[in-house]
This record gives sequence, C-alpha cells and structure tokens, in this order.
Amino acid sequence: MNKPNPYRPGAGLMPVYLAGRTEEILHAEMLLDALISDIPTQSVIYSGLRGVGKTVLLNTIEEKAEARGIYHVHFEVDAKSDFIVLINNAVKKIARSISAKVVMQDVVQNLLDALKSLIVSFNPGDGTISLSAQEKAFYLSDSLTATLTDVFVSLGEMAKRANVHICFFVDEIQFMKSEELSALIAALHRSNQLGHPIMLVGTGLPKILKSLGDAKSYSERLFEYHTIGSLDDESAKNAITEPAKKLGVSYTDEAIELILAKTGNYPYFIQQFCKIIWERSDQDVIDAEMVEQTEKEYLKQLDEGFFRVRYERCTENEKNFIRAMVECGELPCTIANVAKKLGTRVQSVSPVRAQLINKGIIYAVRHSELDFTVPAFDQFLKRELDLDE
Repeated sequence: MNKPNPYRPGAGLMPVYLAGRTEEILHAEMLLDALISDIPTQSVIYSGLRGVGKTVLLNTIEEKAEARGIYHVHFEVDAKSDFIVLINNAVKKIARSISAKVVMQDVVQNLLDALKSLIVSFNPGDGTISLSAQEKAFYLSDSLTATLTDVFVSLGEMAKRANVHICFFVDEIQFMKSEELSALIAALHRSNQLGHPIMLVGTGLPKILKSLGDAKSYSERLFEYHTIGSLDDESAKNAITEPAKKLGVSYTDEAIELILAKTGNYPYFIQQFCKIIWERSDQDVIDAEMVEQTEKEYLKQLDEGFFRVRYERCTENEKNFIRAMVECGELPCTIANVAKKLGTRVQSVSPVRAQLINKGIIYAVRHSELDFTVPAFDQFLKRELDLDE
C-alpha cells in the first residue's frame, strides 16, 4: 500500500492506537495522584505472557508520572543484569535530579554512603575489595536487605525534605534473583512505613507472582497485582481498525473476524499481522481474501523471529522437554505427563523444568502444571517439529 504503515510490532514499541488498556491506565493515574498528594500508596505489578503489551503499558504510565512532575527512573532487568549496578545507577540519577533542586548536604551524604556500601559489599568488580564465593553468598543472603534498605531510607528522606515524589519503573522483574527481590521488597516496605513518597511500578511474566510471595510474605499487601492478557473483542477490533482509519483505509467485518481468530486477540500478533496485510494490500478496503493470502507470510515471520529466538535459546534437553509438553496434547500439562512422554521420572526432568522457567520459556500455572510464556508457542513447535495436530 502506498501509504505509511501504521502498525508497529516490536518489543515495547508504542502502537499508533493503544487499545484496551484504558482501565489500567486510569487506575495507575489514580495511584500516581495519591503519591503526589502524600497519601500512602501501594506499588503495582503487572504480569502477563509475552506480547500482551506490558512494556507499552509501563511506558505509558511513566509518561503520566512525568506529566505530574514525579521524579522517576526506568530500568530493565535481564538474565545477565547486575541488579546492584542497575539500582545504584537508578538511585544516583534520581538523587542528582533532586539535589539540583534543593541543597541538603547531610541527607545527600547519607545516601552516598549507603550507595558506596552497596557497591563495595555487593559488586566487588567495581569496588576495592574482593570476596570469596562463601563471603559473597553471606553478604547476598544476610546483608543485602539491610544495605538496600539504608539506600531507600536515605533516598526517601531526601525526597521528603525536598517535597518531591519518586517512582521506579522496572521492566522484566522476573529476572531478579530471589535475594535481590527479597531485598527490594524489604527496602520498599521500610520506606513506606516511614511515610516516604516512593513507589514502584513493575512488569513481569506470570512466575513473578509466586516469586514475590516466596520472597516476602507481606508482598501481597505491599503491591497491587494486575494480570494483563489478550484484548477483548471490541478492543482488538479497535487495535485493527483505528490506525487504518486515520489513513482512509477500512476492513470488512469478515476480515476483522478472521484476524481476531488468527491472532487470538494478542496485541503483538495483531500488530504483526496487520503490518504484513498493509504491505501486501493495494486497496482502501481490506477484505477476508487479503487476510487469507497474507496468513502464510504472517506465520513465517513469527516463526523466524518472535518464536525462533526463544526456541534457539533452549538446550537439547530443554527442546526435548518442551516438545514433550506439546505431545501431552493439552496445555497446561503436568510435569508428570512430561516425564512420562520422555520415558523418565519426574525427579530427572525437574532441573530442566527449572532451567526453562528461569529462561522465561515456561511458567507454573498451578501446582505441577506448566504452560508456555509465549502465546501460540505450542503451534509454532507443531510446525517446527512436524508434530501431528
């Protein structure tokens, strides 16, 4: 089509039209308003599968914080991240912004001392001492909570004295190690107890809900939890039609229904499918025939990119495990059924299960039940491995 393509598939890319998240955004705005009104406020965790728009939602809420003059910082955790470096840099960035506004040398020095302790104790590569593996394990399990709490308390005191408000935006929080997560929760909790104007908005895969509960029993009171899923039909239709409408292009009802059926109403899939349809079409009215003609290319691009990048991160044992999950026939499946398909015992496959969860490929739906973190990943595996439908 000889018109700009209004569809934007990609990790965290803001769509031209953000569909179906109005309720979450309005609620987040209410929490931000409470924060700047010095009303005690819970932090928020958004969990969901890949491709549902968690990062887009996080970025949108961050824009709302910016508009309210809230001091904020955004960072993303991944499997290779050093959380200590991330949180150190985040706190320093906010502290510099606040200290540029208000001079309070005593509080600034307290914060700098706490940050120095954090880096020296827990990031020897950037410090002046080296720790043995045993010493480092002791620090991580026993002292990280106290040190990070000192950092948050000092930052909170600075914010309170300066009459400003702070929000951390943390993406992919499920990659934090258990001791890091526990320390962050405790530090945020103590800061809240002291009435400091600090909150956190985080996103993660479904496993984060269990991880937070395991880290600290009071985490369910510290955070609000919101599950982000596929769009309802009306919102999904708007995600398809609204970007095109601005450019004088429409879809037939049959075309829309077909796209919904092929994408399962998942935001990323809608953006990907409609982008390809747009590239292939030369008409101002997109019909079901055009959608059908484009489906093969749509699946090809998903398979070669979105799905394959995750599949290729798996070891051979992990690939055998996820193949067995698909061969179980129905998802979620139990680990006992996976072990049966592999001809072995549950104890033998449990380490592989743990590796796949840590990589963010699968998650525990309920006790002993597993599913993929990526929608339609089982369908990709059926195509990739020539498994019978």
